[in-house]
Amino acid sequence: MNQAIRRVWIALVLLFVICFGGLSYIQFFAAEQLAGNSLNKRQLYREFDLPRGAILVDGKPIAESVPTEDGQFTYQRTYNEPEAYAHLTGFYSLANMSTHLESELNGWLTGNDSDLLFDRLSAMFTGNSSEGASVELTIDDRLQQAAFAMLPDDVMGSIIVTEVKTGNILAMASKPSFDPNDLSVHSTKLANENLKALTEVRGLSPYINPAIGNRFNPGSSFKILDLVVGLESGEYDLDTAIANPNEVNIAGARISNFAEGRCSTRTEASLRWITANSCNTPFALMTEKLGNTPFEDVAERFGFNQQLSIPLSVINSQFPPNMDAGQLAQGSIGGFDNQATPLQMNMVAMGIANGGVIMQPNLIKKVIAPDLRVIEEPQPKEFSTATTEEIADQVAELMKEPVQNGTAVRAQVPGVDLRAKTGTANYDVNEEGHGRTVNSWITGFAPGNDPEVAITVALQRVDYNTHSRVAVDLMKQMTEAVFNQ
Repeated sequence: MNQAIRRVWIALVLLFVICFGGLSYIQFFAAEQLAGNSLNKRQLYREFDLPRGAILVDGKPIAESVPTEDGQFTYQRTYNEPEAYAHLTGFYSLANMSTHLESELNGWLTGNDSDLLFDRLSAMFTGNSSEGASVELTIDDRLQQAAFAMLPDDVMGSIIVTEVKTGNILAMASKPSFDPNDLSVHSTKLANENLKALTEVRGLSPYINPAIGNRFNPGSSFKILDLVVGLESGEYDLDTAIANPNEVNIAGARISNFAEGRCSTRTEASLRWITANSCNTPFALMTEKLGNTPFEDVAERFGFNQQLSIPLSVINSQFPPNMDAGQLAQGSIGGFDNQATPLQMNMVAMGIANGGVIMQPNLIKKVIAPDLRVIEEPQPKEFSTATTEEIADQVAELMKEPVQNGTAVRAQVPGVDLRAKTGTANYDVNEEGHGRTVNSWITGFAPGNDPEVAITVALQRVDYNTHSRVAVDLMKQMTEAVFNQ
């Protein structure tokens, strides 16, 4: 009898240990994973009744949970300056889950992150509601608002401003935009109706941040990388005259200089003049001379074909390997299947400005617990050494030329030494079936003697006749905004 009782007692103890261990694992170790499961509707409903942490810019909330009296949930997620920040914050929706920073930062914002384990334990023993942490962004509200306001309402475009020495993102604005408040409503029916209306807006997806989620041909802005390739090879320098025919045929690919530019006036020119006027054929001939390997290598060093998190997930830019000679010639001038996100071309400018070192782009300034202690404060870190300081300085010297004497003259700001490279990638017709549609780019940095910021403007599939100069004009306006001119 005693043996039977002993066995029952041992079995009960083991069952208790298993239950306690399972509960502890779920409560403290698997909580974040279970909370983030898209099938966990119970968790989502529970979270709507909790004070979700705020997303802050300059100490002020751009997304916050406020008490509500609508009878369904205790809190309502509310967005301030919603359209300027929509592609950063994303939305927190009962009907459509969450996107962008609302999704990526969910562990912190709900309080389920491992860094907040002590806070969850305290709440469990005191009976209080577990509050989420607040996350402050690196964004400068003045620059973000300026960037968003200056983008025309009738374009698909993005403006990015970063600190070249830290990688901190000071502005990342895109149009078309939307109001996340329309998707965070408690009524799932209304939220779905609002989402359907947004899907009908040309060029808009509330699930995609265009600055990091759209990639398209970078046109001649990619020539910054060609310059790195050429100078690293030792076959080219800044001032030696090289061939500049009006047209070349490389393995069946016909590459010509821009008919409306100045390139046709010289059959030979230096890299300074070629860069100023964005001639195509010298770079096509460079690919024929140097081959695929150095172009693929430099593109990868600058971030192409690599995954990146800022912590938003960035779609990887593409410079295809093993292109044939004709494809490589087209890719060298930002065509064929060479595609970049606006952030990628900003990183290119950042690397040249920072002596060849690209800093990891970053949106998070600090994470603040409910008791106001700082639980995380990301420090600047290197993404890659893309080239040597000597080569970067030479390319920076060449990037003077478009602003002083060439395709970016309209971007000049008195008193500011701006270095930049423009780019235009052609489409045959626009979406209405007539005219000429282009991707219009400009990326650069300032001031040239001690760079502080990298600025990129990227407009996607705009009408050439009405918007061909808009990117350069926006670069001027953004440079003025940054330096308070």
